[in-house]
Amino acid sequence: MTPRFSPIPASLPATVPFVGAEQMERGRGRPFKAWLGANELTLPPSPQVIEALAKAARDEISFYPDAPSHPLTEALAAHHHRAPEEIVVGEGIDGLLGLCVRLLLAPGEVAVTSLGAYPTFNYHVAGFGGVVEAVPYRDDAEDLEALAARARDTGAKLLYVSNPDNPMGSWHSHAAIATLIDAVPGDCTVLLDEAYGEFHTDPAAITPRDFTRPNLIRLGTFSKAYGLAGLRVGYALAEAPLAAGFHRIRNHFGVNRMAQAAAIAALGDADHLAATLKTITEGRAQLAQIATDNALTPLPSATNFVTMDCGRDGAFARQVLEEILARDVFIRMPGPDPLNRCIRVSVGTAEENRLFGAILPAALAAADKARL
Repeated sequence: MTPRFSPIPASLPATVPFVGAEQMERGRGRPFKAWLGANELTLPPSPQVIEALAKAARDEISFYPDAPSHPLTEALAAHHHRAPEEIVVGEGIDGLLGLCVRLLLAPGEVAVTSLGAYPTFNYHVAGFGGVVEAVPYRDDAEDLEALAARARDTGAKLLYVSNPDNPMGSWHSHAAIATLIDAVPGDCTVLLDEAYGEFHTDPAAITPRDFTRPNLIRLGTFSKAYGLAGLRVGYALAEAPLAAGFHRIRNHFGVNRMAQAAAIAALGDADHLAATLKTITEGRAQLAQIATDNALTPLPSATNFVTMDCGRDGAFARQVLEEILARDVFIRMPGPDPLNRCIRVSVGTAEENRLFGAILPAALAAADKARL
């Protein structure tokens, strides 16, 4: 006798959207010298975060966390000029995407996304029995007009878009995002993933903090600009009736005490965030120059990574990727054609960026040789 899975999980392969750096290191039998593949912040978090973590570990770790994350919710409400009833805290954007799909998509209903966009959304749609409709990128950016048209044509219940975008680093103006939301049916909820929003030189230009629509869920995270990826804490912004739905299904103790305390501290240290963003801006320029010096084309980026056009096909870019991994630097690349002509390199410390620059010429030469 063996356990019988329910029909939807039974129909799916056992997989995860990403293979992590640690898993790759175990397979390789040696560590990477630099992790520049998952867009993590390799800079230290705010000293106030370290203090908050130490205090939480000393005084609070033996107690269950505050289920509604009340202090963090209040801090986020003040930061985004929203009511606390419009905020839901969850286990990173990945966890919140699962809740969005569970809340709003019935088995067999359609979710629209871009071909090559963040794959965790597709993973959750499949896991809850939904149908993914993917729209190709246009000019290395998500095609907002085509996304809206596909949502109308299919009667989609969800539309996922990220701004700025991963994996290409592109972005759309606030006016373009507002037009997208107005162009979809009223019963189609737009999931606007703003994980990289802080990295734009003018975040209000892509979407002001207080922007809202009845069918809009905005997703934010402490995993990127605040450097707390290991703690898994994110949040959703939505009008109160929509936000209230999450409390029917969410994991009430999902965000632990240390994560909540760290997020509050990170949000309160504006000076540290500003210094981090300055370093990331300088690192983007450093990586872009490295790409240019090696006859690659760096794409404009409003994120903490630079996507580099290798100038040939996906097979060549894949070979470049493999040669870089073989030289002990972890990076990634987009999946579908024509995005897969590129590699994607996270901004690291100045030293990590220089390490990537040092091994890139030999990796490109080896890739050229292998493709002859």
